[in-house]
Amino acid sequence: MSSTDTLQALAERGVSIWLDDLSRQRITSGNLNELITRRHVVGVTSNPTIFAHAVEHAEDYAEQVCALAARSASVEEAVREITVTDVRLACEVFRGTWEATGGLDGRVSLEVDPRLSHDTDATVAQAAQLWKLVDRPNLMIKVPATAEGLPAITGALAGGISVNVTLVFSVQRHREVMAAFFAGLEQAQASGHDLAPIASVASFFVSRVDTEVDKRLEAIGTEAALALRGQAAVANARLAYAAYQQEFATQRWARLKQAGAAPQRPLWASTGVKNPAYPDTKYVTELIAPGVVNTMPENTLLALADHGEIPGDQVSGTAEQSQRTFDELTEVGIDFDDVFAVLEREGVEKFDASWAHLSETVAAQLDKAAPASRS
Repeated sequence: MSSTDTLQALAERGVSIWLDDLSRQRITSGNLNELITRRHVVGVTSNPTIFAHAVEHAEDYAEQVCALAARSASVEEAVREITVTDVRLACEVFRGTWEATGGLDGRVSLEVDPRLSHDTDATVAQAAQLWKLVDRPNLMIKVPATAEGLPAITGALAGGISVNVTLVFSVQRHREVMAAFFAGLEQAQASGHDLAPIASVASFFVSRVDTEVDKRLEAIGTEAALALRGQAAVANARLAYAAYQQEFATQRWARLKQAGAAPQRPLWASTGVKNPAYPDTKYVTELIAPGVVNTMPENTLLALADHGEIPGDQVSGTAEQSQRTFDELTEVGIDFDDVFAVLEREGVEKFDASWAHLSETVAAQLDKAAPASRS
């Protein structure tokens, strides 16, 4: 099967292929457009880690940094303008996809400041600010699924803002996210918003679950424990999909659908394989299901195109077996409540650190550009 056929086959199974990477270079070089036309990519996600790497390792931002330095922009202003510019440009690249899919795909995500992860009101306020700054209909604002983020998800959606909910690790939190989605759309409808343009995905993180659980299984060290390595993440995601199927079969959803709403699709995130012992396409091929998004790093996308095998639906009808896997993991000593708490805390901390690194990188570039901007 050729690379085009492989990726096309995945799309034909109902999986929307999004790229988990964004940079000015990808946009201006035509690489992003090439991924759309040749690799069936229909959306893109970004996060503070991606932006920090992009700004640190590229000269594409020099002209903008000089302009920012010339008007003595603060580091925070510069970070915001740089990221907003990248996302706005990407929205233009994906505008045709957005139009062709009736708003389903062609989406570009921009994250609120991760330092606001535990501040509901500030998250809602910044989501509204970013929505206005980018000013593109195919934008999604990323809001973390922390306890404080749940009402922020509702608040943003209630204001007519499309939301990518990030850092979802557990099925229980996924259910809470879907409830927040329903509440947001109900409030938006009550306020007179047209529900049709409001889009949402729930980014359910995958590979990080195996990384954490496998570490614990190896510490337990029994034969039964070691035999379960590499099984937790896929089982967890499959259970999340079963929860999605249940929630979107309710009368509550039926009323919103009748009013023109589109469902909040599950999005498989963190799909790059961390353990080299596992197949490099594991978190794509084992999670094929209709109506999902898989946002993958370029290495995973290229591996899939090169040697991926695309079977049929691997998720529907697997809830019972997945629950048995979870029960077995619990029996050997895995405390999933603790696993998910650790992963959420570390997820927020990693994005905080990346935001700090991005700010430090931009600050250094502003300092470097300042003499040139004054000459």
